[in-house]
Amino acid sequence: MAASEVVIGVIFLSQTAIGVLGNSSLLYHYLVLYSTRCRLRCTDLILKHLIVANLLTLLVRGVPYTMAAFGWQVSLGDVGCKVLFYLHRISRGGSIGSTCFLSVFQAIIISPRDCRCAGLKVKAPKYVGSSLCLMWALYSLVNVIFLMYITGNWSKKNLTSLKYHGYCSSIRHDKTTESLYAALLFLPDALCVGLMLWTSSSMVSILYRHKQQMRHIHRTHVSPGSSLESRATKTILLLVSTYVSFYTLSCIFQMCLSFTYNPTWFLVSTCTIVSGFFPAVSPFLLLSRDSSLCTCCFANIRNTKAPIHMRNM
Repeated sequence: MAASEVVIGVIFLSQTAIGVLGNSSLLYHYLVLYSTRCRLRCTDLILKHLIVANLLTLLVRGVPYTMAAFGWQVSLGDVGCKVLFYLHRISRGGSIGSTCFLSVFQAIIISPRDCRCAGLKVKAPKYVGSSLCLMWALYSLVNVIFLMYITGNWSKKNLTSLKYHGYCSSIRHDKTTESLYAALLFLPDALCVGLMLWTSSSMVSILYRHKQQMRHIHRTHVSPGSSLESRATKTILLLVSTYVSFYTLSCIFQMCLSFTYNPTWFLVSTCTIVSGFFPAVSPFLLLSRDSSLCTCCFANIRNTKAPIHMRNM
């Protein structure tokens, strides 16, 4: 086994283990808060969907690639490869969709009362759950086409018609078909990224105006709610900017992978590692910015008879 393969295997193993640990810890905190009657915000439901998507992404890609990097034979067959790649595409869609919903929802919440979308402040929380379900259904349908392209490495098909992806392969098609296929898959992602950039710029503008207004108001007259909303908005902006940065980097490697006729193991591994950055890092960003989460959690564990706590992001 080459030294480069060992290094890649260690990176895969570390990224998967740290990411699963972080997301599991965050999901555990939310479950404890829910079981101890701690009142959760609407954004917490979106974050729980994001955590599930992150866990699924890390497990269905990290584990097989780690095994392959360390030289263990991963023979999944056609069905196994199709299922794993399909689950990865759905979880990837759930991750970008949840982040997009988080950005849009927070932009609506902090919008001024005289804004044209002010009426959505009351209606938006009612449709968060149904919108998330619709998102999962949409990505499940769009990625069905992926099942026709993926096959096992030990397939009986002509090897020249296959493109190697580590433990699985994809069937080659003509350039026109592959271009239409890529456009279909990346169109929902492009729309979500566009929405995130638009809502993020809107939130930055609102925060800037809010900061300017606070300069003319004495600190004792500042509403606690406004500072908490500002803090939540900054956390979401950090999460969105991190996602867009890693997503852009991942797209660059995906394009290199798509236009390479016979991609090397190093290119395939690098592309997979880059795509796993956000699922591994995001829970720690949320935990570092959300110190009140742990405080409320342990307070409820010590005294389950205490009144309902309000947790803020």
